[in-house]
Amino acid sequence: MALEIERRFLIKNDNWKEFINKKIYIEQGYLSKSLDGWIIRVRLTGKNSKITLKKHIKGFTNFEFEYSIPRSDAETIMSNLANTIKKDRYFLEIEKKSWIIDCFKENNYPLIIAEIELSHEEEDLILPAFISKEITGLTHYSNFSLANNPFSEWKEEYLQL
Repeated sequence: MALEIERRFLIKNDNWKEFINKKIYIEQGYLSKSLDGWIIRVRLTGKNSKITLKKHIKGFTNFEFEYSIPRSDAETIMSNLANTIKKDRYFLEIEKKSWIIDCFKENNYPLIIAEIELSHEEEDLILPAFISKEITGLTHYSNFSLANNPFSEWKEEYLQL
């Protein structure tokens, strides 16, 4: 069974940049119409293309099944989707933990989100100094929600949460 146990955070400064190991560009789009049930995503990264099925289980644990698909198929699907996002993804190594920083583009700019995958929900985690507020479980920050309701269009009440 494929499980993803992930916590997500906002960033308060650029100090994370000193830890960058790698950078990739990601385009992804969603075939799903709501957050209820399974989320189906197509993702293009470099020469790779994948389709992913995700479903929230509890806390910050999700089912996640990911499969490679032909690039031409992924491009065709993406060209027919309106709800897409683009982002630069940075990989960091801090205190022997692997972090991901997503810097969103276009309508989700200047949003930056840090993510870390854990082996279990109770895993101890020391937060780096650049971490601000935890947003795990706040669905309006999910990539699916950002594809449908971009950060640049958020109303004031979302920005205060």
